[in-house]
Amino acid sequence: MEVRNESHEEMELSYGVDDKPKLLSQILLGFQHIFAAFGGIILVPIMIASSLKFSPAMSTALISSAILVAGIATFIQSRGIGPVGARVACIMGTDITFVAPAIVIGKKFGIQGILGATILGGFMVIILSFFIKYIMKLFPELITGIVVCLIGLTLIPVSIDWAAGGSGAHDYGSLRNIGIALIVTVVTLLLNHYGKGLLSSASILIGMIVGYVICIAFGMVDFASVSKASVMTLPRVFNYGVNFKLDVLLPFIPAYFVSVISTVGNLRAINEISGIENGDDRISRGVLSDGIGSVIAGVFGTMPNTSFSQNVGLIPLTKVASRFVTMMAGIILVVLGLFPKFAAIINVMPQPVLGGVGIVMFGTVAAAGIQTLSRVKLDNRNILIIAVSIGLGLGVTFRPEILSNLPEGLKMIFSSGISTGTIVALILNLILRKQKNARC
Repeated sequence: MEVRNESHEEMELSYGVDDKPKLLSQILLGFQHIFAAFGGIILVPIMIASSLKFSPAMSTALISSAILVAGIATFIQSRGIGPVGARVACIMGTDITFVAPAIVIGKKFGIQGILGATILGGFMVIILSFFIKYIMKLFPELITGIVVCLIGLTLIPVSIDWAAGGSGAHDYGSLRNIGIALIVTVVTLLLNHYGKGLLSSASILIGMIVGYVICIAFGMVDFASVSKASVMTLPRVFNYGVNFKLDVLLPFIPAYFVSVISTVGNLRAINEISGIENGDDRISRGVLSDGIGSVIAGVFGTMPNTSFSQNVGLIPLTKVASRFVTMMAGIILVVLGLFPKFAAIINVMPQPVLGGVGIVMFGTVAAAGIQTLSRVKLDNRNILIIAVSIGLGLGVTFRPEILSNLPEGLKMIFSSGISTGTIVALILNLILRKQKNARC
């Protein structure tokens, strides 16, 4: 790997991509990356398990596997194995993008369907990694902005339910539940906006911890399942079985396309900051690593893996671009993932805490989509595409019964508002011609 000296000097990096800090520095800097990403890594399996009402044992296993596989995927992406991996400082984990489609699949096919979709989608990403140039043409900023916006908007009602105590809870909407959710939201917002360095990067994790402690003080946490969890266990392959029907993959397809585009953007940013060549080959190897990481995730019983953007900001902040640091972070995550009691403690977190951070996270995703759309020329054509795509996507989300008379196959395709909006946006983008010299 050749490093461009002028970029390296311009960024004044303490450690370049291939520089190897001392072991203690690797561990400390690795933990810093973990703190920045950990909230995102554990939040997705917690949210999915909570929405689908998985048993405590299954929920704990899902969280443990998510931590373990995030470590494996991070190590592969950072170290590189043959043609796999970008060989840069990149942290991997399950992205919020997959929450909504996983809930849709889980309600119909259970955990087996989610894992089947994860593996099939991983193979799809492996194939897509060889066609990155063409994929980017199919997903201009107009389409990407619509999809990202829908991902956030369709999940807002879920976070509100959590903030109220969880759908069907006997104390749904109680002042205590809403108060805790608001405290978590406010703490997360203040730390993210006013905090410096790690305080800002780990704002979601810290907000969750604050909410968790408050819930313990109010006697809202039941540690019975923690005492039953094993101290240490080895990962199990296909522990819950798997469903490989094509139907299970359909809701995941838009999310996988978004994750691929996100990975391309993250890797380009990391390469730029690290002062290394931003070639298509390196990007393709990184996306290939995404796909393989997702296949591994499905095999070990958890959600798809992709790159984490919040960790990109730590590179210029710490002036450390060493991939050995993120390799160490991967090793630490693997070790943490082998201890189910650790995951069980996370799993008993009350739903108002999830609601507090969910409002911030899902709202931020929607805002990111709006930010992308703000860079698009809002002529009559593009406004029509945005309006119809988001309108139908949200319509299906809020009134799913409209699909009740459709054939089963079509019902599965359009059951996710994200899928509906993406398909509509892609079709309209192709059939509505761009008007030259159109009047504003």
